[in-house]
Amino acid sequence: MAYIVDRRSGTWEIRESHATATGPRSRTLASFQTFTPEVIERAQARSSKTLDPGELRNAAARAGAPIAVDNSDRASVELLSELTSGRAPRPVLRRLLADALQGDRRKPASSAQEAAAWITATPKERGEALRDLLLLTDRLPPSRAPAGRRFPRLSPRAA
Repeated sequence: MAYIVDRRSGTWEIRESHATATGPRSRTLASFQTFTPEVIERAQARSSKTLDPGELRNAAARAGAPIAVDNSDRASVELLSELTSGRAPRPVLRRLLADALQGDRRKPASSAQEAAAWITATPKERGEALRDLLLLTDRLPPSRAPAGRRFPRLSPRAA
């Protein structure tokens, strides 16, 4: 059984108890100042039992430990702060945000959602996509158009 302990020095511990012949004992699985997914991973790696991340998060909340907010929550708070300060995103991004917040995850992605994925791509990801496209053009078969294209002659209009 895992539980959370306040160490009074600003740190917290995830501890695990187990029975021995001389009585119950506990050991520290992970120490932390803010409860994060990495702390859960560290505790799971050291635990002799399977730990449920949801139960650990609830235990941390009950104990009063500081819990890190998810990236999406942090971004939402930052966006709301910007909006209340009068700084709104461009109209295109505004539409993409509205679509993403109202969208049904079971439906196929729309072109707007695909554009959003490209907007959020890192320069490295964009460079890799460009490289893939260039490699693709090298593999395309040569054109079958005649060697010398001829354009129709221009003749003066009769007046």
